[in-house]
Amino acid sequence: MGKATGFLEFTRELPKKRSVEERKNDYKEIEPLNPAQSQQQAARCMDCGIPFCHNGCPLGNIIPEFNDAVYEQNWEYAYQILSSTNNFPEFTGRICPAPCESSCVLGINKPPVAIEFIEKSIIEKAYELGYVKPKTPAKRTGKKVAIIGSGPAGLATAAQLNYAGHWVTVFERADQIGGLLRYGIPDFKLEKNVVTRRVEVMTQEGIEFKTNVNVGSDIKADALLEDFDAVVLAMGSTVPRNLPIPGRDLKGVYFAMEFLSQQNKRVSGIDVAIDHQGKAYKHGEILATNKNVMVLGGGDTGSDCVGTSNRHGAASITQIEIMPMPPKERAESTPWPHWPMMLRTSTSHEEGCERKWSVNTKAFLGDENGNLRALQMVELDWQKDPETGRMAMREVAGSEREIPCELALLAAGFLNPQHEGLLNDLGVEFEERTNNIKAINYQSTTNPKVFAAGDCRRGQSLVVWAISEGREAARKVDEFLMGESLLEAKELSMFTPSFAHV
Repeated sequence: MGKATGFLEFTRELPKKRSVEERKNDYKEIEPLNPAQSQQQAARCMDCGIPFCHNGCPLGNIIPEFNDAVYEQNWEYAYQILSSTNNFPEFTGRICPAPCESSCVLGINKPPVAIEFIEKSIIEKAYELGYVKPKTPAKRTGKKVAIIGSGPAGLATAAQLNYAGHWVTVFERADQIGGLLRYGIPDFKLEKNVVTRRVEVMTQEGIEFKTNVNVGSDIKADALLEDFDAVVLAMGSTVPRNLPIPGRDLKGVYFAMEFLSQQNKRVSGIDVAIDHQGKAYKHGEILATNKNVMVLGGGDTGSDCVGTSNRHGAASITQIEIMPMPPKERAESTPWPHWPMMLRTSTSHEEGCERKWSVNTKAFLGDENGNLRALQMVELDWQKDPETGRMAMREVAGSEREIPCELALLAAGFLNPQHEGLLNDLGVEFEERTNNIKAINYQSTTNPKVFAAGDCRRGQSLVVWAISEGREAARKVDEFLMGESLLEAKELSMFTPSFAHV
């Protein structure tokens, strides 16, 4: 490594966040980039012998090597290494929970290497120095591939298949490209110019993007299969988990994604009266200003609702979770190098939020005008069932109470892709347990021309997994079309980086 004793000399440091008072007044990213710090942080990467970070990363990023290049300030080589396995490090460097850091060998008894920060530094420096250039294939195969959905899985599939020489068309039913990157993740985590910048590069590479196209309605399934040599389904997991309890239809109870996508449109200067699919919002404009906000769900989407509500100027914000509070340190059940089960505090929580665990919502309570006024809550006691070994809950007697609330946001995750329309028309099969698309090795079990990647296949997951799925699906499509593929497999990229192809 560049500095063998770096992990002994330097501590983990990340760019200083903007103050809460400042960042709550805008939607700009919270951590300004400081590539000057990256050299010292890269020096902390040990000569550990077996880099478990490779296995922790779903993409198999070649982390020690690009850390070494950053320490040597060889930004072009660092970018070559990073982009050989990751199509969009500008996304993962901002919004990935960094499972690689959880499996860092240094993290056994010290703070792990700041891999995500280094990754973001590499890609931003690469853009600055002009290393990110359109990569057009030397020749075209003449094969045409349709990709349904422009989230990270769809974009990764498109990029890889375009590099392989196929003509790629990406269909998106929203008015902008990006999927949840565009209309889900708040700008204070991922500014949308970052997405636009990448889409512009991909357009120059020869990929065609078509927005405001609802495949299955605007373009029928039969026509799609006739016009294209292969079809990749990458529409994500879009059916939200509902909470069908009394009062669910009151004004003031909404799905989190409707709330978040509206705010993304405001920041981009797009008409909020119309949703990102060109339809009028069913519930009109949703704002948290001067309201008591309850966020139901303790994950990242819930955290995004907290940060957005703070910027709206909510009167109070409470995030509730039905499960018990996780331990503050790594749980014994998830030892290194596994992803740790532990309490996580996001930048949104730092900005102001009360968090409650082991709480269940029994009913939404309304006023005489049909507006939400409160939530009926009850505390839970979780105990391990001696027979099954599973945790079981029971209500705590006498703990039922009402909590004032004028805006409740359901952030309990997503169930599966939308079956109605395209998927049913294509006749794809679904997994019995999850209702996700059944696509063994990314290929549909009912039509060999149809493939699937990302959340619609594996279920709700991370952006880094979506990119990994897209890359792997692209290789399977390439093999289907050409009989073989030069696109690099993840298991190979972990050991032999190739900069000649992808």
